[in-house]
Amino acid sequence: MRLCRPVLTAALVALASPCFGESSLSIPVNNAPAGNAFVDLLALMSGHCKTLKVAGRTFACKTVAYAHGDKGRVNFAVAVDDPADENHVVSFSGENGKRADDNSYELPIDRMLLNSKDRPKVDGLPVPAEQTSTGLCRQTGNFAAKKVTDVTCSATDSEGRRYELLFVSDGTPVSVRRIRQSAPSIQDPFK
Repeated sequence: MRLCRPVLTAALVALASPCFGESSLSIPVNNAPAGNAFVDLLALMSGHCKTLKVAGRTFACKTVAYAHGDKGRVNFAVAVDDPADENHVVSFSGENGKRADDNSYELPIDRMLLNSKDRPKVDGLPVPAEQTSTGLCRQTGNFAAKKVTDVTCSATDSEGRRYELLFVSDGTPVSVRRIRQSAPSIQDPFK
């Protein structure tokens, strides 16, 4: 697990890169990239994926991370356990997440970020393709308590491809790292 975290962290840095390349060879992408953002909060979660489906294909995962961007974009990034591609990362991405209570968080998904060994590179790291999508992620638990029980995500991209995630924690405390200070973007009725 400790070896997977540097790989995922490097992939997340690529996700936050201000430069985006051409569409993926394995999954064609027809959407232009969004504006620049930098990750300001990173939470690494330990556990396993009971379900991970990427455009109809079933995979295992190495780890899951929550990445918050300084402009409010959130990614649930999944390092895919793909023997054919050590750079395979899929991220459910959206804005305007909401808390229903202190133990649950929902994020509307508006795009999928798809990264693989075939993607163009910036500073040696592959840059993800973006695919317009609709869906929702739900997280049970919270980072302040360093405990997340599970994360479920479901999205469909503009080409009709489906993406699903059911991640279950192994009970290890979440590793939360604040990279830089930014304004909060979550809609929290309890504040």
